[in-house]
Amino acid sequence: MDFFATLAAKLVNWWAATPAVEKTWLAIGFVAQLMFSMRFIIQWIASERARRSIVPETFWYFSVLGGLLLLAYAIYRVDPVFILGQASGLAIYSRNIYFI
Repeated sequence: MDFFATLAAKLVNWWAATPAVEKTWLAIGFVAQLMFSMRFIIQWIASERARRSIVPETFWYFSVLGGLLLLAYAIYRVDPVFILGQASGLAIYSRNIYFI
């Protein structure tokens, strides 16, 4: 039980010490990851319904939205590896939407 009390105290201290801008960017990062993950759930559901592997159009829209938010988060964090990876993915997602 002491473990959970210590963990809760650390979380409360972290929350109090973290600036609002950081909390906002953390929220953007979590929303971005959720959006990006939704594309796989949508693809899985569509494939189950079709009884074959398919990639629905909404997969690409979630890819772009999640990719844009993750790119913004990566830029805020100044992470060149993450920035390059998301920017490259956005080019591919956008091209697929263009073909649609």
